Amino acid sequence: MNLKKNDDDKYSILLPTYNERENLPIIVWLIIKYMRESNLKFEIIIIDDGSPDGTLDAAKDLQKIFGDKTIVLRPREKKLGLGTAYMHGLKHATGEFIVIMDADLSHHPKFIPEFIKKQKESDYDIVSGTRYARGGGVYGWDLKRKFISRTANYIVQVLLRPGASDLTGSFRLLYKRDVLEKLITSCTSKGYVFQMEMIVRARQLSLTIAEVPISFVDRMYGESKLGSNEIIQYLKGLLYLFATT
Repeated sequence: MNLKKNDDDKYSILLPTYNERENLPIIVWLIIKYMRESNLKFEIIIIDDGSPDGTLDAAKDLQKIFGDKTIVLRPREKKLGLGTAYMHGLKHATGEFIVIMDADLSHHPKFIPEFIKKQKESDYDIVSGTRYARGGGVYGWDLKRKFISRTANYIVQVLLRPGASDLTGSFRLLYKRDVLEKLITSCTSKGYVFQMEMIVRARQLSLTIAEVPISFVDRMYGESKLGSNEIIQYLKGLLYLFATT
């Protein structure tokens, strides 16, 4: 997909990381490949939360290869939550638009130009990747995990009626910069619930949302960050949003 060469918009891609040393070089290379092929101005902002596996060292190596204009490092000393990672990255972003995605290779950068094309169709405030629309899907999960994801998403649809088909994913959104700032400040959740709350708050703020089908692929390297504690926090967050929205 080759977008117009006279597009002066710049895209800041926020990559929060924790123990992604093996995945980071691949995802960064893919982002650069697809953004350059589409003639898009961009920067990749890596927000590492004190990874003990050497993720930050890998990021520094990438910065030496691609330059500090393309790879911007904004590490933190420890894990402080996904929402605060986005806010931290946003403070240093120079793009008019913000892209948020995971660094574990579950989200393919080839979809970013499709997000951008969709946004330009009707000047949408948010473009969200969805696994649950025609053309989307999940690969590499067993039946149990697919069932959990589908069930969680169904419960959200019934209780919150968010106006979007996929609230439990995280390669979901391409924001205008001021929209992201407004959404983050309106959210109170941390971790996985934060992604869900942003869509719910977007509905409250009457923001326009479009969706692009994506293929989600389970991580190749490292371990999933989703555990029993995250599931409990998700359920608590869901009940909180149901009671307050």
